[in-house]
Amino acid sequence: MNLVGSTITLKQYDESDWPLALHLSSDPRLMQHVYDPFTEAEARARFETRLLPWTKESEHWLSLSINHNETQEKFGSIGLKITNSDAKIAEIGFMLKTSAQGKGYGFTALSLILKHAFDTLKLNKLVATCAVSNIGSYKLLEKANFIREGHLKQNTLIGGQYVDDYLYGLCSRDWRSK
Repeated sequence: MNLVGSTITLKQYDESDWPLALHLSSDPRLMQHVYDPFTEAEARARFETRLLPWTKESEHWLSLSINHNETQEKFGSIGLKITNSDAKIAEIGFMLKTSAQGKGYGFTALSLILKHAFDTLKLNKLVATCAVSNIGSYKLLEKANFIREGHLKQNTLIGGQYVDDYLYGLCSRDWRSK
């Protein structure tokens, strides 16, 4: 599956995405708002689950690499995971290399996956969680019309410290009305 935009294409993970996945999950700067950085073995185990075939009934993530259309450089990843099939709700997550941040690639990738989630998969709602200190991520979610629905105190343990998270949501009907 490919989701094509004017500057980037989202491609379902394959073995060629391993260097990207390793970089994203082991770089302390990128992981500072998400988890403790993974070892190579931990990153590989997680990556293997992202290679599995995906359908709406899958219990694992649909993982897509973010690829520049002209250079084919891999900028990051974005994906979704169905968390409530009856209510048609999925969690969404994304991560960009530091060099790709602030250039519009994240917004384009998010726009492409929103269209796929609501138009093709017919999902009702997408949710996202991000650390309150991850200003770039929550500003991106807000730019894409996600609504901050909650503030989760001491929700994630990173580097031995509990951090607060924001919870965001976007319903299909609200996305369509924008």
